[in-house]
Amino acid sequence: MDRASPFTDGGPAGSAASGRALIVKLVHTFYADVRSDQILGPTFDAVIGDRWDPHLERMVEFWCTVMLETRSFKGNVFAKHMAVPGVTPEHFIRWLAYWFSRTSEFVAPAAAAVLQGAALGIAKMLYRGYFGAAADFDGIVAKAREVARAGKLAALPMSESCS
Repeated sequence: MDRASPFTDGGPAGSAASGRALIVKLVHTFYADVRSDQILGPTFDAVIGDRWDPHLERMVEFWCTVMLETRSFKGNVFAKHMAVPGVTPEHFIRWLAYWFSRTSEFVAPAAAAVLQGAALGIAKMLYRGYFGAAADFDGIVAKAREVARAGKLAALPMSESCS
């Protein structure tokens, strides 16, 4: 089955235009959540500053590369993220919870699974980069899924223990 086919939103199966429009909606809504989050917002703003429009364009290209195989994204995801100071396990819980929630809301289950799987692969690589291979990434994922399922991300306290 074509990877793009479950990703369309009413257009013909595998429609790149339909898939891209959905990615734009997903990315913009997800990052609106991130920007309004009490933990993620300041972290992202400190790095991105007033360059949100170019960042969102890059994220659209990244997810179009993942989902539509456009190959329109080029970059070193690991190096860019390793330069971000002050990242904690809680950042991962929140980022993943928003991603799980929005992907489940906006796309078909098969496409959500692909999007979530790709995000988990990236998050695991970055988590290990920040905290080492022995860190409890599975616990972070479980907490993020629990928060997303319950729809209680806004209620997650800043001092939430991640271990």
